[in-house]
Amino acid sequence: MPIIENSKYNTPSLIHRNPHFSTIYAAKIKQVSPPKYATETLELSDGDFLNIDFVIKGQDKAVILCHGLEGDSRRTYNNSCANYFAAQDFSVFAWNNRTCGGRMNRLPKMYHHGSVDDLEAVVQFAFSQGMKSVYLIGYSMGGAQVLNYLGQGKTDPRITATVAVSAPTHIKTCSETLKMGFNKVYLNNFKKEIIKKLKQKVIQFPELANIDKINVLHSFDEIDDYFTAPMHGFIDKDDYYERVSPEFVLQNISTPVLIFNALDDPFLGDRCYPISQAKNSDYVYLEMPKYGGHCAFPLKHSSQSYAEIRALEFFNSI
Repeated sequence: MPIIENSKYNTPSLIHRNPHFSTIYAAKIKQVSPPKYATETLELSDGDFLNIDFVIKGQDKAVILCHGLEGDSRRTYNNSCANYFAAQDFSVFAWNNRTCGGRMNRLPKMYHHGSVDDLEAVVQFAFSQGMKSVYLIGYSMGGAQVLNYLGQGKTDPRITATVAVSAPTHIKTCSETLKMGFNKVYLNNFKKEIIKKLKQKVIQFPELANIDKINVLHSFDEIDDYFTAPMHGFIDKDDYYERVSPEFVLQNISTPVLIFNALDDPFLGDRCYPISQAKNSDYVYLEMPKYGGHCAFPLKHSSQSYAEIRALEFFNSI
């Protein structure tokens, strides 16, 4: 499938050609309220639960929104996207990964880039509400979850098309990128939030880890080696990085997906632009605008992000 050249996204001003400004603006400054959601606590087969926010606009078409690392269903990028699609008469389902959205989950298991079984539960919940056609949009880690979901064969034929925005397709290179220069600001922010949750988990389950080890974590390497990998059944961080990196399953995808990754994204490693995989696939589309930052893509005269506008264009083209 072709690499999409000459992306229509144009930065609205010179200041948004700085990827850090765009990224921080979208995450910390821009404010968008969510739709008037109903909330469902979805009980899972393993005894845990997921919280899903949703608004029903009809049963013909629905979009499922997957948030990023240490995000939740009501992050600004999700709200902007939800409002945009609801205005187009899509029903919207915005779900929270385990531990996200304000409620700690019941089990030791948390979440990660390959949490496809939980995404499958959300997809089936949407179909249980009578939805005839479902589309998926994932941001950052949520984009990786969407790609892993498609690549591991858990797709339903009623899933029409999908979009992965700012998606880390190779997790190890992203971990390395976040150690560099100003990117350490993002790493430290993630680390602070993850450590809070790990400490809560150790209170729930004292056998999981030693609090002292949590207090001296310095990087994702250590977090993933000491906690994420063993907590979720991986041998170590290297096993985890390989098994949850969508790069290794893109060739299995048989549902149309657009990977929309900005070339200036400060979170993404150099292997997060899977050109060869897209060229050799009938279903994987890759668009790489020069600017956009991470989950940002701001527009000059609109509160919308270009990401949701591009997603709807892609869905309409399928």
